[in-house]
Amino acid sequence: MSKTTDLKARQAAAVPSGVGSKGIYVAKAENSEIWDVDGRRFIDFAAGIAVLNTGHRHPRVMDAVAKQCALFAHTCFHVVSYESYIHLAERLNAAAPGDFAKKTIFLNSGAEAVENAIKISRIYTKRSAVIAFSGGFHGRTLLTMGLTGKVMPYKRGFGPFPAEVYHAEFPNPYHGITSEQALGDIDRLFHGDVDPKSVAAIIIEPVQGEGGFNVAPADFLRALRRLCDEHGIVLIADEVQGGIARTGTMFSIEHAGVVPDLITVAKGLGGGFPLSGVIGRASIMDAAHPGGLGGTYGGNPVSIAAAHAVLDTIESEQLFARATRIGQRMRARLEALAQALPCIGDVRGLGAMVAFELVKDRKTKEPDAQLTTAIVAQAEARGLILLSCGTSANVVRLLSPLTIPDAHLEEGLNILEEAVKAAYGRESARAVA
Repeated sequence: MSKTTDLKARQAAAVPSGVGSKGIYVAKAENSEIWDVDGRRFIDFAAGIAVLNTGHRHPRVMDAVAKQCALFAHTCFHVVSYESYIHLAERLNAAAPGDFAKKTIFLNSGAEAVENAIKISRIYTKRSAVIAFSGGFHGRTLLTMGLTGKVMPYKRGFGPFPAEVYHAEFPNPYHGITSEQALGDIDRLFHGDVDPKSVAAIIIEPVQGEGGFNVAPADFLRALRRLCDEHGIVLIADEVQGGIARTGTMFSIEHAGVVPDLITVAKGLGGGFPLSGVIGRASIMDAAHPGGLGGTYGGNPVSIAAAHAVLDTIESEQLFARATRIGQRMRARLEALAQALPCIGDVRGLGAMVAFELVKDRKTKEPDAQLTTAIVAQAEARGLILLSCGTSANVVRLLSPLTIPDAHLEEGLNILEEAVKAAYGRESARAVA
């Protein structure tokens, strides 16, 4: 019996089935490579779901963590504070867009950051309603599930969800939803469901993650900014997956030239260690009373040390430019593949946040979730780790570390091409039979 087979059996006996996993059990990882417990090597195009922008075990990150662990691992910032937390807040305040005073709080997870952004918006505006978007993903806690615009696997059976959360259409040109139509849907909400003067915040992913790497058009984001200014609504950019250099800028909303009031961050910030945060206008961030924000582990000193190393690495290794080049190479390969295979309906993304959508027919754009699953399986069998996404589970996303060597990037793209062709060939043959 292989170690993988044994671990699958042990997992089935000890871990709830609701905790889904791929069935790959890691023994060692380095930058863009993973070796499992049976010695199989994989190229990693998942990066822990956009966590490892600086790769597995980046030397700078590991050195910073070791040095911090030699001093202290936890005190709780509320009890005994530490300078590194304050300095990281200063660095993120300076990096965030907007020519105004900013402040930052640190937390544990992306969902926790989103929850706190909503709390801060509500106490600042003295309002309670929140508008989110179809296809958005904001977490798995009760409030963030309510904000999330994707039912399976995140929402089914877990309700009821918190009140006063409303969903508007996210613009999706590929599926015929223009910016004008999406803005019209918000206007529909304002006239039929919620008074804009009751809305505390509008939260949006500038590039949707779980929703399928749909990029919000710049004109739509600019219109949202004007709408929020008109009605006194806080604009929140959820940068949990798209931030920290992933798209070629520190925050994905920078591509549109739009300045949000609050920004949520997590994933790539900690370089593999759990850390999240909310960055925002000081006047909004200061609205909560002392003790109203925080948590026991929020801004853990080990994770804070890792985050400083991540920001240093982004600068020293020029990862903004690297993300742009990686994305260009990925898109070029995928667009060439789409010319040969009609199953690829769309190639999209920003920087090194790239995806392609699988369809049964390019005219009808009917989603092909079965082919998507087959492509991921074919890639894994060949040594490439991929993730699917999309509200119809028919999108494959590419999230390699930004530090991936060119040779490994090309190797991964070669495997990807082989996997798509093999899966498409088998599915086509099965359909004919």
